Amino acid sequence: MPVVSGNNSLDCPIRDFQNPSSPSLLFESRSEEKKKKIRMAASDRTVLQFGPSSAVTSNITAKVHPLVIFNICDCYVRRPDQAERVIGTLLGSVLPDGTVDIRNSYVVPHNEFSDQVALDIEYHHTMLKSHLKVNPQEVIVGWFSTGLGVTGGSALIHEFYCREVPNPVHLTVDTGFRNGEGTVKAYVSVNLSLGDRQLAAQFQEIPLDLRMIEAERVGFDILKSTSVDKLPSDLEGMEVLMERLLTLINDIYKYVDDTVEGRAVPDNSVGRILSETVASLPKLSPPAFDKLVNDSLQDQLLLLYLSSITRTQLSLAEKLNTAAQMP
Repeated sequence: MPVVSGNNSLDCPIRDFQNPSSPSLLFESRSEEKKKKIRMAASDRTVLQFGPSSAVTSNITAKVHPLVIFNICDCYVRRPDQAERVIGTLLGSVLPDGTVDIRNSYVVPHNEFSDQVALDIEYHHTMLKSHLKVNPQEVIVGWFSTGLGVTGGSALIHEFYCREVPNPVHLTVDTGFRNGEGTVKAYVSVNLSLGDRQLAAQFQEIPLDLRMIEAERVGFDILKSTSVDKLPSDLEGMEVLMERLLTLINDIYKYVDDTVEGRAVPDNSVGRILSETVASLPKLSPPAFDKLVNDSLQDQLLLLYLSSITRTQLSLAEKLNTAAQMP
């Protein structure tokens, strides 16, 4: 259903961030806008949301690192009680092939009302300067919000980030698990106009690649679940990884057999990847490989045992110290 969006002017009416009922003071320029907290009012433009099938954005893709998802979920858990969602800035870079590589993020305080959105622009620019001092290669590539899909408030915020960076990416993370899991989607906005009149803001979903190593995937799979009984231990995590590795090996066996028997079309790129993978394996006999794995496992079990003894000793020392101080 269409929702109300914001105006398309470069200047926004400044209002008191803490007092929603205060009147508009004046229209400030972009340089003055940085010094204050702004409120963006809604106008008569609509928002349209489309799935990932459009020629307009076919050459735009995004890649997000799991650290960004974990950080967004942590910000959502720590949000103020009255806040329904959190928003923030996405940092990263644009790769030579046009892919938007999202590697970091930080939250930006905001207030949302029926038809207005107030952002703390001064805090946003302060955080951006701090991040640039640590890693100058990570620049603004878009913004994020928790929730499913886009709203009129999202269109207003997207207008602001369009002034910060050309064609920003809007990342949404469904922390409410409305589809049974945490859905992550990316959008870009295209203005639809008739002559000089802006009719609507079209949010087009773009392909999103969530790449992670196996250790990160275990944590992400737990995060996507609506509830878990307990976090897996190191051995349980290793068991999950081994089961997944066995499944991949079986898939490779099936692909190779189908290719040899002529049931599948050969792919030279896949063949090169398999050849490089096999060549990278150490040339060890099965008994030597088993001994290497068992020795490593024994070392991990020893570390777990020593850490357990340390925790027990600290707990006993704390209890004895408490008992000694009692009259």
